This record gives sequence, C-alpha cells and structure tokens, in this order.
Amino acid sequence: MSPRRRAASPSRRTRATDTTLEYPGYALKAGVKAPVTIRAVQQRLNQVGCGPIAVSGIYDRATQGAVRLLQARSVDGQGQSLKIDGVVGPLTWAALFGSHRVPSIADTPISALVKATLSVASSQVGVMEDPPGSNRGLKVDEYLKAVGINPSAGSYAWCAAFVYWSFGQAATRLGTDNPAIRTAGVLDHWRKAGQAGIIRLHAGEILDDLSLLKPGLVFVINTGGGHGHMGLVEDFRDDRLITIEGNTNLPGDREGVGVFRRTGRSITEINQGFLSYDS
Repeated sequence: MSPRRRAASPSRRTRATDTTLEYPGYALKAGVKAPVTIRAVQQRLNQVGCGPIAVSGIYDRATQGAVRLLQARSVDGQGQSLKIDGVVGPLTWAALFGSHRVPSIADTPISALVKATLSVASSQVGVMEDPPGSNRGLKVDEYLKAVGINPSAGSYAWCAAFVYWSFGQAATRLGTDNPAIRTAGVLDHWRKAGQAGIIRLHAGEILDDLSLLKPGLVFVINTGGGHGHMGLVEDFRDDRLITIEGNTNLPGDREGVGVFRRTGRSITEINQGFLSYDS
C-alpha cells in the first residue's frame, strides 16, 4: 500500500530552520519527495550534531546516515532504543523535534459505531477479575458468554471476548449488527477477519502513513505458541498508543487481571497488525 500523503497546511510550510514542524503524517525515507520537510529535517540533524550534511531537500544517503546516527544516540518517550533504520517515522521525528510535534488522533473522524464502541469500552476501565487471576468475575463472565463460552467450564483468556462484547453493546445501542468476529481467539479473530474482508493493516503501513491510524482500530499482538493479545486503540499521543484492553494489567502482561487504559505501547510493538471495523 502506498502512503496517502496529505497536503501540508500553511502552518507547516515554514522555513527549514523552523523546529516547530508537526509530523507530516508519513515516513520520510529514500524516494519520498517532500523537499520543504526534508530540508527542515536536514537542518535539524545538523543542529543536533548528526551532520554535517547538505540541506538539499533530497533524502539521500548522507541524510539516511545522519538519521541512523540520531537513532543510535536517542531513545523514545519511554526510554526505549529507537530502531536504527535511517527512516524518519513518528518516533524518530519525536526525538528530533519533540514528542509534542507528533499530533494526537483523537479528533480523527470515525463512524458512530466505532465511537460508541470506544465509549462502551471506556466505561469498563476498572473492571477486575474476581478473584484476581481467575479469568472470572461478574463482568468477565458476561464478556465470555458473548462469544459463546461457558466461563465455568474452564479458564479462558478474555481480551478478544472483551473486544467483541464492546462492539456488540455499541451495535445494540445503535440498532445495528455487530461487525466484529465472534471468537475468543485472538489469532482466530485476525484470520477470520481477513477471510471476511475486514481491513487489516500492518505496523509498517501505519508508520509510512500515520493517517491510517484512527481511534477504534483493534490492535493484534502475536505472543507466540498460537496465542495473542488484542485491544482497542483510543488515541496516539507523545509517540505512544493509548489503548483500552481487557485481560491485561498496567505492565501489559497477556494474562492480566482486568480492563485497563494503557499508555505505553509503540506502533512497532503491534507485531501482527491492526483491524478496522470503521465503515
């Protein structure tokens, strides 16, 4: 998928020495033609001691090398090392210009169903298993029953059930059908969504074109051994995803104890991809 590049607003068409540019919405790398923005990046790389390189507006090998040097010297907002790939995505942009220069996605237009789903999911933040670690509880049992599981028959991970239940509650409010895949299996959800023609996006596509990242996307992580974890994207601020997740905890373990709003996931952490139920 080729990046869909949005035209820069007048406020972004500033001189190359301006360090207040916001992230343009797509990754800067070899072959991308965005001379004003590339000149600003080259100027800034020189200013922070990763040059000297020519301020040409062309993303050449010297620019790639300077970006790699910046990445090797920098960490993201959570103190994690940057990927050294010579590409200016949102994390590298934040390291170069400041994390506040990567805009929030909270005001991105989304469908009524997705908006209602996020409202429902948000209302569940704070729901806890009873007892902790049991995969049971009044609300947890409700989530599992929504996907056809008898909670008393065993111990079941419920992050995918929580996503389905949230969409289902929103659909009922709006008097429409629930479009989400009815399953408690994370990777089963991913596979069946592909078969059903649901839009599936990979992290690399979103890093190339940040306009693809919207509230209400379902993130899917493959944790190995046929297992996974999923939740709902609520926002993207300071180079990190804000998510609402069931069957998790604040450290982010797959086998968690409740529904939490988490603020520390990077886009690249989503190793399986994202699903869009936004019509």
